[in-house]
Amino acid sequence: MKDLTQGSEAKLIFNFALPMLIGNVFQQLYNTVDSIIVGNTIGKEALAAVGASFPIIFLLVALIMGVTMGATILIAQFFGARQMDEVKKTIDTTYLFVFFAALGATAIGLATSSPILRLLKTPTEIFPLAKEYLDIIFAGIIVMFGYNTISAVLRGLGDSLTPLYFLIIATLVNIIFDLVFIKVFHWGVAGAAWATVLAQGISFLLGLVYLHKTHELFTFNPRKMTFNRGIFLAGLKIGLPSGIQQTLVATGMIALSRIVNSFGTNAVAAYTAAGRLDSFASMPAMNLSVALSSFVGQNLGANKPERVKKGYRATLGMATLISLAITLTVILFGPQLVRIFNQDPAVITIGSEYLVIVGSFYFVFSTMFVTNGVLRGAGDTLIPMFFTVCSLWLIRVPLAAFLASRIGTNGIWWAIPIAWVVGAILSVSYYRSGRWKRKVVVKPNPAS
Repeated sequence: MKDLTQGSEAKLIFNFALPMLIGNVFQQLYNTVDSIIVGNTIGKEALAAVGASFPIIFLLVALIMGVTMGATILIAQFFGARQMDEVKKTIDTTYLFVFFAALGATAIGLATSSPILRLLKTPTEIFPLAKEYLDIIFAGIIVMFGYNTISAVLRGLGDSLTPLYFLIIATLVNIIFDLVFIKVFHWGVAGAAWATVLAQGISFLLGLVYLHKTHELFTFNPRKMTFNRGIFLAGLKIGLPSGIQQTLVATGMIALSRIVNSFGTNAVAAYTAAGRLDSFASMPAMNLSVALSSFVGQNLGANKPERVKKGYRATLGMATLISLAITLTVILFGPQLVRIFNQDPAVITIGSEYLVIVGSFYFVFSTMFVTNGVLRGAGDTLIPMFFTVCSLWLIRVPLAAFLASRIGTNGIWWAIPIAWVVGAILSVSYYRSGRWKRKVVVKPNPAS
């Protein structure tokens, strides 16, 4: 646990975000290593199949994991107010909800994989591979939910380091499984999927065992766990808008994928490779935003609003500097980075164009995400959801379809940063209005 209500704002937020960033880099390596090995060992068709599956997986996970954001914020505010009994109730309630939600997600995913792939205009030559990969991931989604839930609980308590060691081990295991299953056993995309599921299962089990043995707040005993309806509804009220927002983001990704799929296997493979790189590029801003949310939650719970403003400015400065460095890297070395995934010249050309267009606007993405981190930390999650709806569904998707019909795949890529600009303007304007300060859920103790 870490108290974020005292000390240097910038140092606290950076030190809190760094383990999460490292952890997410390793977690992202699950998909990235799959793509690299698949793209170079099996071919661009297999790379495209893995990429075509990803937006569907993200959609299924998005609503559930978005809702757990409510638990993270509640835990952060309860912990900041030193209401430890409420922290324990929130943890128990979150565990029980996610377990049953995971079972439902698996059933839905397995039942709808084929119709969804057809709806997305998945190219015929990669359809069987995409379905095979997707079904295996769905079958193991409970361990993905499990690990992410533990991480959400720990973030609320100010602990972003504990899960990292297990995640590093699991990522290394994933790489080994990928090489064995694909290169030795020749299981193809199924081998990549099983490697991911088994590695995530290891990270979940290691985290669960460790937390069960080290702290009473994390005791995992299903017979003693209780579901608190009031806390669940409070968390749902906070988290559901984030869950809906994540779902809208996921459906937006699916809509974009449908447009990309219409351009054939080369475009899908390039989009997959560039998208993997894009995920790494966006991580610093996203993790700084999550750290800022916990920081804001604790400081508002402790009745220290002046630290929130300082924390926001410090986080925005760090995120901007990092994003500019990443932009320079992807512009200068775009072709070499895409070549890591596949050697096909057409794939490299299309992927490089994506990185130049989208990568030039990473600083805008950072501004949008960091600002939304303040709003979520205060419990004001409805407004960021509305901004997401506007920038994604009123700008990005329609504009991508319009520009794609006129200038090809580059039109899809240009729609992404244009939507970011709109989202950033809306978020910053709302932050400056100060209305988000009225949304704090947990009132500070009089003694604080």
